[in-house]
Amino acid sequence: MKKKTFKLAELFCGPGGLGLGAKLAKVKADGKEYSIEPVWANDIDENACRTYARNIHDGDSENVPCDPVEKIDFESVPSFDALAFGFPCNDFSVVGEQKGFDGEYGPLYTYGIKAIDIHDPEWFIAENVSGLQSANNGEAFKIILNDLAHAGRGYRLTPHLYKFEEYGVPQTRHRIVIIGIREDLELEFKVPAPTTHKKHPTAKDAIENPPIPDDAPNHDRTKQSKTVIERLKHIPPGKNVWHESVPKHLQLKVKSARMSQIYRRLHPKRPAYTVTGSGGGGTHGYHWKEHRALTNRERARIQTFPDSYIFEGSKESVRKQIGMAVPPKAAQIILEAVLKTFAGVKYKHIEPKFNGHVADINKQLKEVLV
Repeated sequence: MKKKTFKLAELFCGPGGLGLGAKLAKVKADGKEYSIEPVWANDIDENACRTYARNIHDGDSENVPCDPVEKIDFESVPSFDALAFGFPCNDFSVVGEQKGFDGEYGPLYTYGIKAIDIHDPEWFIAENVSGLQSANNGEAFKIILNDLAHAGRGYRLTPHLYKFEEYGVPQTRHRIVIIGIREDLELEFKVPAPTTHKKHPTAKDAIENPPIPDDAPNHDRTKQSKTVIERLKHIPPGKNVWHESVPKHLQLKVKSARMSQIYRRLHPKRPAYTVTGSGGGGTHGYHWKEHRALTNRERARIQTFPDSYIFEGSKESVRKQIGMAVPPKAAQIILEAVLKTFAGVKYKHIEPKFNGHVADINKQLKEVLV
């Protein structure tokens, strides 16, 4: 069988959620197999790089340099024809201060553009938090889209706000994903239709079906204090520490905004709320029945990583990696849609959320290229 394999490079790779989704994506059409091979990746987090190398590159760390993206010599990066970059979201997240371009992380997407300018990939996938659409009063998103559309030889964009619980992920995780296909290829990516929009996968199914073996990797339990255990006993599934049933002596004395995820328990019959990678006491995610925080393996299940996927580093480092990752299951669905686009295979699709001003950008791009 003939093969078309896209060589994938990845910036801000994290532990490899996108990379795993890429490895799993396969499409066969007219006697030809379309696939993606991760060939190079970069991150600044040493443990994330070790995790990526172990699971995506079979332990070979040679092409997973752990350096600040600002120090990468893109001319020396192995050739690639597809690029992935989930550029850091800290300054666009609605949980943070939303500094946008004024923050430390906001301008980092420009290194993706630099990589595109030098290597001229056939397509790219960029990912960020939903808060990107409102950062800098909505101007940041427009500028990023415009810059991506005009990178290299020009790219036709399809950005969309994906609700990952509608794509087989047992978690209400909403992310903007931008697919760009080089304009001269004259292909148009369409947003794949949701696969589980009528019945969202639940947290209980993710964690208990099948049960996680006691000796599974990254499955160490947190030793909870007596106070935390007592507090959790009064919090119903799906609720948090602010629930009326929590006795006064167990309530938190917080004057600032009450964050919904503080000591919030999962609901067994619903998707988990968004798994996060950082935060102090009460932000680790809590079991709906047992009076304890989730283990990292349970978090990984909620993020759709298989139990065979081993994360490197300390317990807190692993928590961070899992929380920052793209769910592999959602990544696989989106990337298989990219492969189907190149293979000429039709698939069920929906209108992208940001169709309006993207159409204007694509129109401007064509006018520039004529």
